[in-house]
Amino acid sequence: MRVYRDSLGHWYASFVVPAEVQPLPATGRVIGIDWGVKETATTTSDPHDLPHARHGRKAQAKLTRYDRMMARREPAKGQAASKGYREARKWRAKTYQKIARQRQDTGRKWAKKVVRDHDALAVEDFKPKFLAKSTMARKAADAAIGATKKALLEMARKHGRIVHLVHPAHTTMDCAQCGARTKHAPPLP
Repeated sequence: MRVYRDSLGHWYASFVVPAEVQPLPATGRVIGIDWGVKETATTTSDPHDLPHARHGRKAQAKLTRYDRMMARREPAKGQAASKGYREARKWRAKTYQKIARQRQDTGRKWAKKVVRDHDALAVEDFKPKFLAKSTMARKAADAAIGATKKALLEMARKHGRIVHLVHPAHTTMDCAQCGARTKHAPPLP
């Protein structure tokens, strides 16, 4: 067991136990999942698409306010931080923690639904790291593709589902029927 305290002063106890596979009943259904920024996950089954929740966008006004409060109260070099600065920093950290937990919750609930309804999953092996260097960095981070993918893979492993990781190159340009590649990416619905 590991006991630790986060930056907000909350205490946690972490236990390491062997995970047991809890198989779900077979459904005979298969799903393909493509990650994106406009929609976090586009699937071959419309009811299982995951729209972009925009948790960070909704909290942006609060975060901006706390940033301004911190900027006004920022201590001089070598000086101790004022009570107002410490409180603003704590509120900002709490808001970020809330956003992270909302993203995790959304990802876990969606992953549970997908895994429960399908026996096999074909998942794009997307690495969102390169999006951090693009103009879509903030929107990509708010989509939480990495956390959602991780939740999906953990849930599939926990329930004994088959997961095929598909290399992301040309996934939107290859025809699923014949394998032919188009010169331009077709418009996705």
